[in-house]
Amino acid sequence: MPSLHYLIMQAISMAPAPEGAPNQEGHATVMILFYIALFAVFYFLLIRPQTQKNQEVKTLQSSLEKGARVVTTGGIFGTIHKIDDEVVTLEIAEGVRVKIQKAAIEERVGDPSPASGKKKKEGNKA
Repeated sequence: MPSLHYLIMQAISMAPAPEGAPNQEGHATVMILFYIALFAVFYFLLIRPQTQKNQEVKTLQSSLEKGARVVTTGGIFGTIHKIDDEVVTLEIAEGVRVKIQKAAIEERVGDPSPASGKKKKEGNKA
């Protein structure tokens, strides 16, 4: 059972502020605005960029084709040999093929753009 001292202190803390005391009513609004601003900072600095990166990776994974050079999330470089719905056969060395999940492919590497492809062909002619 709570002591008498505890009950008195509880009653005093619930009483209205005495005359001339500073106004305490605006603090709830400030706290709500603070939490909204904090969430906005987290959203724009952490959540949104990660969501955009995840969307780019999913787009990349859906556009994969045989012969593309890729890097897995584990850092393994290879060339796609075969693609199924969720499984990709990756050739990591000549004659060495491993099966991985399509979700493990993080980025495409060594894709020549049309301009760089022309430069390579021109360089071979000389």
